[in-house]
Amino acid sequence: MENLVAFPIIIPLATASLLLLWWKNVAIQRLINLIGTTFLFLSAILLLLRVNEAGMQVLQVGNWQAPFGITLAADLFSALMVLLASIKGLGVAIYSLSSIDSRREAFGYYPLMNVLLMGVCGAFLTGDMFNLYVWFEVMLIASFVLLALGGERPQLEGAIKYVTLNLVSSAIFLAAVGCLYGATGTLNMADASVQLKEHTEPAVVNLLAMLFLICFGIKAAVFPLFFWLPASYHTAPVAVSAIFAGLLTKVGVYALIRVFCLLFTHDIEFTHTLILYIAGFTMVTGVLGAAAQADFRRTLSFHIISQIGYMLLGLALFTPLAIAGSIFYIFHHMVVKTNLFLISGIVARLKGSYRFKELGGVYHKHPGLSFLFVISAFSLAGMPPLSGFWGKFILLKASIEVEYYTIAAISLLVGLLTLFSMTKVWAEVFWKEQENEAPAGSGFKTRKDWLFMISPVTFFALLTLTIGLFASPLFEISQRAAEQLLDPGYYVQNVLGERP
Repeated sequence: MENLVAFPIIIPLATASLLLLWWKNVAIQRLINLIGTTFLFLSAILLLLRVNEAGMQVLQVGNWQAPFGITLAADLFSALMVLLASIKGLGVAIYSLSSIDSRREAFGYYPLMNVLLMGVCGAFLTGDMFNLYVWFEVMLIASFVLLALGGERPQLEGAIKYVTLNLVSSAIFLAAVGCLYGATGTLNMADASVQLKEHTEPAVVNLLAMLFLICFGIKAAVFPLFFWLPASYHTAPVAVSAIFAGLLTKVGVYALIRVFCLLFTHDIEFTHTLILYIAGFTMVTGVLGAAAQADFRRTLSFHIISQIGYMLLGLALFTPLAIAGSIFYIFHHMVVKTNLFLISGIVARLKGSYRFKELGGVYHKHPGLSFLFVISAFSLAGMPPLSGFWGKFILLKASIEVEYYTIAAISLLVGLLTLFSMTKVWAEVFWKEQENEAPAGSGFKTRKDWLFMISPVTFFALLTLTIGLFASPLFEISQRAAEQLLDPGYYVQNVLGERP
């Protein structure tokens, strides 16, 4: 059963390969893509169940034992992230059946999406820093092509900004990997954890920590390294924007949590205090940027930045409750943010625009869609009894427990500003009468097209509502994942077979 760890990588790779064989038959590509993402989802469920019942799963590829071979490792945190990636992949695959135009389908949209999913799952499951770099590059290549696919001018402009900043991040990442190998003689995460604890030069370890903080900070879009995100995410087709919003920055957050729980725990007062300041500024700048926007998707893009701050807050506080809060919040946010982008796509399909001044009146004609927006928007703002409320409540409680009252107050203020921003979207897009003429939307030619787009939106809205009403199971598994993260010896023992 240890081979289950490799399935979330093998399945999208196999799906992408099969899709290339039917390059000219879009109908078969759609079917293969749906089957592939379904199997990815099922494999992610099996992996999580296995990890939950039997503990951490480790696969030494080619039977080369760590730290000399390639290690794939899945603890509860990794397994949860893979499950989330698979849910997003399946939901967006269904949504794409109606939202992606035939031109993009003919030029490799479905193979690229599966390559992206493979890179994301590989990043979550790798136990080696160099392979983490490789999976980041797989994601970067696939995401750049997806951003540029279609060749429209705004897309190309956004894609260039996106790839330029991420290439800078990749260069820093590669330099950091080289420095880590020079300092420890290994790139296996478990082995590096042991070596860094025994390192006699704290300044060298701090330098390594800062290099990884910068490169992962760019990829996670934290303050002040976030400016590439709102300049690019709104330019792609909405299905692409949705999966980017739900996945790509979260891989950066995952990497930050992994390395600052496993590798860099030598000087918590310095490293995690710095992360605390970054978290606070990320929350504030993101939500202020969102409040100032007059475009549906740009507003949502800035909210991605703001919510990243909450995820980093738990890492900064570095207590079991705080880390559990971050994991819970990541789960909530990946569901809600994906859904809000999908809803913006339906609105644009109906009205022909994302700009507030050209929108309005959606509630009067589509009250059901408006209700689904309210669920996701209120959840993002942290209103009870939705999932966002519990995520923010856990982090607020963790902040107060360690007497960090300032950051607790900031998190509350940002929650109120998020509510204000979502209320603004509601007023401009859904409630007011449409005043200015928008470009004619293509609408939905058949009921099937409408069902393809509304079904995943309904599912994600029900999921965030279910998490809010029945938060205990997810919180319990988040607590257990946090306990594993805060015990580096658990990871080391499972990978190397010994406990330091």
